[in-house]
Amino acid sequence: MAERERHRPRVIVIGAGVSGLAAGCYAQMSGMESRIFEKHVLPGGCCTAWAREGYLFDYCVDWLIGTAPGNDANRIWRELGALDGKSITNFEVFNRVVDEAGREVRFYNDPDRLERHLLELAPADAPHIRAFCRDLRRFGTIDLYPFLTPPPLRSVRERLDLLRTVLPAFRLFWRTGATSMETFCERLTDPLLRRAFPYVFFQDHEVFPLLPYLFTMAAAHRGNCGFPQGGSLGLARSVERRYTGLGGRIDYRAAVTRVLVEGDRAVGVELKDGRREFADHVIAACDGPTVLERLLGGRYGSKVTRELYDEALHKPESTYPGVVSAFVGLTGDFPPEVPHSTTYLLGPRDSARLPAVRQNSLVVQVRSRYADGFAPPGGSVAHCTYFSDFASWQELRTTDRKAYRARKREVSDFVREFLERQHPGTAERVEVIDVATPVTLRRFTGNHEGSILAWKSFTDAERLTDRLVGRERMRLPGLRGFSMTGQWVAGGGLIRAASAGRFVIRYLCDELGVPFRAWPSQDRTPWHPDQWGELPQLGTGATYSGTAAHPSAAPGTTSQAISDVISGAAPA
Repeated sequence: MAERERHRPRVIVIGAGVSGLAAGCYAQMSGMESRIFEKHVLPGGCCTAWAREGYLFDYCVDWLIGTAPGNDANRIWRELGALDGKSITNFEVFNRVVDEAGREVRFYNDPDRLERHLLELAPADAPHIRAFCRDLRRFGTIDLYPFLTPPPLRSVRERLDLLRTVLPAFRLFWRTGATSMETFCERLTDPLLRRAFPYVFFQDHEVFPLLPYLFTMAAAHRGNCGFPQGGSLGLARSVERRYTGLGGRIDYRAAVTRVLVEGDRAVGVELKDGRREFADHVIAACDGPTVLERLLGGRYGSKVTRELYDEALHKPESTYPGVVSAFVGLTGDFPPEVPHSTTYLLGPRDSARLPAVRQNSLVVQVRSRYADGFAPPGGSVAHCTYFSDFASWQELRTTDRKAYRARKREVSDFVREFLERQHPGTAERVEVIDVATPVTLRRFTGNHEGSILAWKSFTDAERLTDRLVGRERMRLPGLRGFSMTGQWVAGGGLIRAASAGRFVIRYLCDELGVPFRAWPSQDRTPWHPDQWGELPQLGTGATYSGTAAHPSAAPGTTSQAISDVISGAAPA
């Protein structure tokens, strides 16, 4: 015991995304000495934001599972300090879907209100509407968030508690999990409902059954699926603050180029500048293919990782496509009756004009209604997104930068014109439009083909990630002292990423024979925009202060340069 007290296990984490930050926090709480190396200048990975002309463009969070107290998902966010001092915004409507003729469906989270609305639109589909809303009510009584302990380490009590929750609703889980959204829509006779239902989650997730829609809408109705003050970067900054407050250290602008291995044991990392840092254990919290091929030189793997990264990775049904984002900063607000989020179904003419659109739809979110501080006083921010392919954007950027920028301007022009059609007078109020492509995300996070959410749930890829997390314990056979975490290991979504960071430290503690410890943050400091922190302008040496992005920021501040770099608007 005395020897163990003299030597705190040293852990290096590669990547300061949400999962890497979570791993660092739990390592510190469990008595380890950790250090995170991050190639970017900001924490959060995909969970980020940037500023321009006084507007803050929030990139990632649409909703966050775990915003209501009393469940395991919320417990994780409290342990990580992610919600410290923050208010939560909840919405009555999960999403609105509008077709080319202007007809709309509003997906209310309240099952009673949703049922009345849908019956008014399509009385002939009453049996299916009532069945959907009946299931939604049943999910509203279920609290199931198994994010605290990896399956092999669950205690008898944890297993029994899980069974007590699952068994009474087993038939509900089985039936809604076995019924695809596509099959459900085929039963509907109303053409608008048949087209609208797949877009409850903004984009059509294609392979999803009914279960995740019902589960998430029910969570939203209970207030457990809200939007935290400070948004995406605010969440990342809060976890960063928790980590450093626990004694952890983050090195930014510190790209790892190689994991150092001696005798089939990871002993440290080599950085881009040639430095070498050593540790007892290395955790890679970054893009899976990058870890296996570049950081480990293709020397280690397993049947599961080969199936994941050599096969499933190249199947379109296994991974989420990239996203094109157009942020629009404008004076004034949208009409009060416009919900926070709308998916517009596009006709052939609009689809042909929107570069590399995959689903003939455009999502428009009024992000300035999600939280304060995203727009100057009297202003608004709209976030317009659509699923797109990676290859065409990458080819343009590689072969013709001028054409690449021109293609981004096509997106900007389309969005401006489209918003004008939906809300006359909008175009003349636009002050700035900033476009980010899947290539942008790839450049700054390393994510395969610019995919934000990585693996799709309810596919063979999820079966493989379950094996990687549960059976292989997030390790690679033949390589000691090394673990993998993050969305390319445990699947996409912020709560999964945070949970994966918790899991990897649970496994490490079990291996080392040390107790795993975790407790809620006690920081009650109210959230303030200063906590967005300073955003260095890459390559210029100047800095942009988070307070300058607050509503008082004036057009033309240094926020433009950081926006140009992060969004890919600058020479890339």
